[in-house]
Amino acid sequence: MKNLIKNALIAAAVLSVAACGNSGESKSAKQTAEVETPKVQVAAAVMRDVDQTEVYTSTVQAFVKNNIAPQSGGRISKIYVEVGDFVKKGQVVAEMDKTQLAQIELQMKNNEIEYNRLKGLFDAGGLSQSDLDAIEMAYKVSKTNYENLLENSVLVSPIDGVISARNYDAGDMYTMSQPLYTVEQIAPVKMLVAISEIDYTKVKKGDAVSIVADAIPGKTFAGKVNRIYPTIDPMTRTFTAEVVVDNNYKTLRPGMFVRATVNFGTRQSVIIPDIAVVKQSGSGDRFVYVVESDNTVSFKPVKLGRRINNEFEVLEGLKEGETVVTGGQVKLKAGVKVEVVK
Repeated sequence: MKNLIKNALIAAAVLSVAACGNSGESKSAKQTAEVETPKVQVAAAVMRDVDQTEVYTSTVQAFVKNNIAPQSGGRISKIYVEVGDFVKKGQVVAEMDKTQLAQIELQMKNNEIEYNRLKGLFDAGGLSQSDLDAIEMAYKVSKTNYENLLENSVLVSPIDGVISARNYDAGDMYTMSQPLYTVEQIAPVKMLVAISEIDYTKVKKGDAVSIVADAIPGKTFAGKVNRIYPTIDPMTRTFTAEVVVDNNYKTLRPGMFVRATVNFGTRQSVIIPDIAVVKQSGSGDRFVYVVESDNTVSFKPVKLGRRINNEFEVLEGLKEGETVVTGGQVKLKAGVKVEVVK
């Protein structure tokens, strides 16, 4: 009898322990299910005007660059300007030896005197027309030679600009191997910007362009499209736009590296936070998680446009008003039900 009671008590204890164990397992499973429901932060995709801008690199060039040199060789008599000097159009910059000029001048004056004398004789009827024409021709030829030699003996700047090179000294014999001076117009300056052919129809003469130079931090220069080249480079698939900046204070200098921002106008686009975009592993594809009406998420590949601060323009894949996940994407997959938290 005692053994019967003892066995009954042991069986009751075992059942009690088993029941407690099952209850604990049930509670643990319930807690696990609650933990596994992902909590996410979200944001709505909105429609907004987006500036269609692109940034290109280029180099500053002089608007006009001229080489100053006489037409023929000769000795350089005087040098008036140095590298870095600013000159005006028509300003004398150098003089060549004038010995030959003086000789041509004497010949011209002699021919002029002879022409005037024979013209009086012709008027009196003492000279034929052919004789008068011959001396007139000789006078005009000598005058043209004189004016040409004068232009090449007294050298002037053809533009307002700065002297960027001087290759000879006073007393040197000019050998025609390189120019005596190089003068560059730097107000305005220009940049040749290579733009993708897909934007060819978007660029117009007069379009505004913003210019920044690494050598002049913190300053932006206003430029405009001055000329559009008519052909596409088949190697780079780009065309050239000439951008001009007034550069009235001569701050930009030829050779400076610049970045040109071209604005192609605005367009209405879907905008989402950049943290909503996830890069697909093993590829360059981008996608977002969208929260549906039943609180499940769907996986949507997107085509991105421009980045605007901490946002992205979406060209394809999303509609205005859709809810995208901005936090908690790590454990998500298509079809999972989520809890939206602020």
